[in-house]
Amino acid sequence: MQADLTLTIAVIAGSGIAAQWLAWRLRWPSIVLMMGAGLLLGPYASLVLGQPLLDPAASFGEYLRPMIALAVAVILFEGGITLNFRELRDVSAPVRRMVFLGFPLGWGLTTAALHLVGGMALDLAAMIGALLTTTGPTVVLPLLRQAKLPPRIAAVLKWEGIVNDPIGALAAVFIFEAVRQTALGHDWAVAAGFLALGALIGAILGFASGFSLSQAFRRGWVPEPMKAPMVLAAVLVCYAAAETLADETGLAAVAIFGLVVANSRLASIEEMRRFKEGIAAILVASVFVVLAASLAPSDLLALNWQHAAFIAVFMLIVRPLSVLLATVGSGLDWRETAFVGLIGPRGVVAAAAAGHLAATLVDAGRTDAAILAPLVFATIFASVLGCGFAVQPLAKALKLSTDGPDRLLIVGANPWTLGLADALKSADVPVTIADTGWRRLRSARLAGHDVYYGEVLSETADWRLEPARFSALLAASPNDAYNALVCVEYSPELGRSHVFQLSGVDAEDSDNRESEDPRAIVYTARGRTLIRRGRGYESLTRDWWGGWRFKATKLSETYTMEDCLADANGAGDLILARMPNGRFAMLGPGKEPPAGPGTVIIRFAPPEAAEAVEA
Repeated sequence: MQADLTLTIAVIAGSGIAAQWLAWRLRWPSIVLMMGAGLLLGPYASLVLGQPLLDPAASFGEYLRPMIALAVAVILFEGGITLNFRELRDVSAPVRRMVFLGFPLGWGLTTAALHLVGGMALDLAAMIGALLTTTGPTVVLPLLRQAKLPPRIAAVLKWEGIVNDPIGALAAVFIFEAVRQTALGHDWAVAAGFLALGALIGAILGFASGFSLSQAFRRGWVPEPMKAPMVLAAVLVCYAAAETLADETGLAAVAIFGLVVANSRLASIEEMRRFKEGIAAILVASVFVVLAASLAPSDLLALNWQHAAFIAVFMLIVRPLSVLLATVGSGLDWRETAFVGLIGPRGVVAAAAAGHLAATLVDAGRTDAAILAPLVFATIFASVLGCGFAVQPLAKALKLSTDGPDRLLIVGANPWTLGLADALKSADVPVTIADTGWRRLRSARLAGHDVYYGEVLSETADWRLEPARFSALLAASPNDAYNALVCVEYSPELGRSHVFQLSGVDAEDSDNRESEDPRAIVYTARGRTLIRRGRGYESLTRDWWGGWRFKATKLSETYTMEDCLADANGAGDLILARMPNGRFAMLGPGKEPPAGPGTVIIRFAPPEAAEAVEA
């Protein structure tokens, strides 16, 4: 039994993470592959082999529900900790409309569609309507990177998902408590009393937990290495305490807990968010696989034409209509409104909460709640699959896509980076130059480059600069410590392999890490090195004023990389290689440049070498 349980846990975690990795490689929505993995191991295997390869209920027994409940609690807290009300004050009018008007409008229309088209009881329709109204940031953000949308549209979709996700979960939990109380035989007055009591207990515990933890962190009572683990433990304690005092109040408590922590101005909030994102990633993968595998073939076969009609009405009428009514007069034109209305994938919280709440209602006597989990899964699957494959064609059809070559973000405006930007522009590599000095950006503006005036590490840059627009970052300011900080800050968004900075020391070239200056920033706390180690800001600037310049060389069948290097006699530095498909690769120590025909090589070379290559 122990070996079987160990194997089951390994299969759940392994298949979930493998699905996420495969989705990253294929650039597919991860939620589709995670659900697919669970369906293959559970219902599909039952139909083909006669028994499931993964049966969570049989493996975990009575412990399955508490395990899922704790995982959902952590996922809800992770959603709440992303909601900072200070940032919401700075966003545009369309975002505020989608948050304050779009959610109630979508909730009402979805509830009506579930009741009238899907044939669902009104109370269950209200509960699931709250969950299905929210668009999850875990599925929206990858779509934004995929479609390369303008900043305003990207901000609307991004903030709608971040803000409405925890709000929808809270609303669903409150409706769920009312439904559960009536299912247990209480009248509406008693149910309302239990709901008010549960909401009060959840709010008090959530607020008290968040306030106490914030004060402990602010006063220095918790050492830095223990902060993230303590947050995780506090979430579990808060959930268990709320459940002990009043059934089904734990989810509301942890969501409020996350909101309080997110708005407490803690210096270490970003580290906690990243830790929680890592924990939530494996929990999300596991929960999706478990919930999908727990569906019996009879559950899926219970879906009928009414449910299919609801999904179609929900995606093609309810969502566009609620967006239209919420954003009228907000400044969005008809193309932007149509795009936001048609792109609204449902996410992790809806699926995880629906599976947990539906099972609880069935145990309480509401047998008609058994259809909730398969219906929500089918809706999420259809919305994510449809939006995932339609986002790029729809953006192009509405002429909203900024699709084209990959874009590079250069942090630091100086003569060397401006020369690089000019060379990249000639090679059809779009760039954005960011700097805190308006005068330093003057030459870039006059040259027609896209610029960002402001601090890239600020909260404002997170939504004004939209990191999802960029494929890579180059930090090239004179301050090596600042460059390292920028790379560390942006590596979770862009990926560690796509953030670069200049070498922190000016020394002889060496590929051996130990031979670098021991006083320099350790390589684990900085971005990847551009060009080579020892080629720092000072030496590059000195060579620029000494006459070195950037040149773009296009390779062909007859003029190969070997010919280019031979003509230059090995002089100069290889900076970047742009492939024919519009993608580019930053070049650094140990990285061989792509050398196929049509590839454009950007190099920084002395005058004689540049003239030889040009000839």
